[in-house]
Amino acid sequence: MAARDGKEAPLPKSVALLWGLGGSGARGPKRGLSLDQIVEAAIAVADEEGFGALSMSRVAERLGFTTMSLYRYVDNKDSLLELLSDRAVGLPPDIAAGTPWRTALETWAWAEFHAIRRHPWWLDIPMQRPPVGPNSMAWLENALVGLAETRIPDSLKLQLVLNLSLYVVGRVRFLKDLTGGGEGEEYSTVLERVLDPEQYPELTKAIGQQVFGNEINWEEMDFSFALDRLLDGYAQFLDTQSG
Repeated sequence: MAARDGKEAPLPKSVALLWGLGGSGARGPKRGLSLDQIVEAAIAVADEEGFGALSMSRVAERLGFTTMSLYRYVDNKDSLLELLSDRAVGLPPDIAAGTPWRTALETWAWAEFHAIRRHPWWLDIPMQRPPVGPNSMAWLENALVGLAETRIPDSLKLQLVLNLSLYVVGRVRFLKDLTGGGEGEEYSTVLERVLDPEQYPELTKAIGQQVFGNEINWEEMDFSFALDRLLDGYAQFLDTQSG
C-alpha cells in the first residue's frame, strides 16, 4: 500500500510478524526466548486449558519469563492471536501435480477439516480481517493449484476455494458446538422416547435406521455426504462454464 508521498506505508505489526519481517525481538538484555517459542507455548496453553485461559501472562508463566519479556517479540495479544490463527492450521496437504480437480479439492477439504479439529479452540479466535499469514496463503495456493486445469477465470477459482473453506469451517464449528454440550442420553435414544410415530412417521423411520447411532462415525459421514453434494454442484458449474 502506497502513502501519498509515494512511499510504502508500513505493514501492520502483526502482518510483519507473520511473515518474519518484524525483527528479532532482541531489544534489551533478556535473551533465550523466541517468537516461535511464544507461539508454540500459546498453542499448548489453548490445547490444554482452552481458549479462555489464553493470555500473555499465562504464556509467559509457561515459558518461565515475565509478561513484559513477551512484549519484546509481540506487541499485544491481538497480534499473538493472529500468529496463532495461522500457525495452528499448519501447512496444506501434499497433492500431486495432475491430480483431478475433484480429488484435489476433496483431499484439501478433509485436510482442513482435520486440521481445525486438532485445535478446536481455533474457531474461538476473533477474526479481525481475512487471514493473511503464510500458512493461510499456502492453503489457498494449494487449492488453486488443484483447480489450475479447469477452464474458468482465476477469480472464479478463488471464489470456489473460499466457498469450500467456509463450508469446512462452518461444519467444524457446528460439530464443536453440538458436541460441547452437557451429559445425557444419546440423541437417537431421546428422540425414540419422545417422537410419536403417527405424527412423525418419516423421522421415526430414519431414527429407526440409526442415522445417529454410535456404530458409525456420523460426524465424518455427514461431512463426507455434504462435501460430495457440494462438489457435485462444483462439477455442474464447471461443466456449464466450460461449455
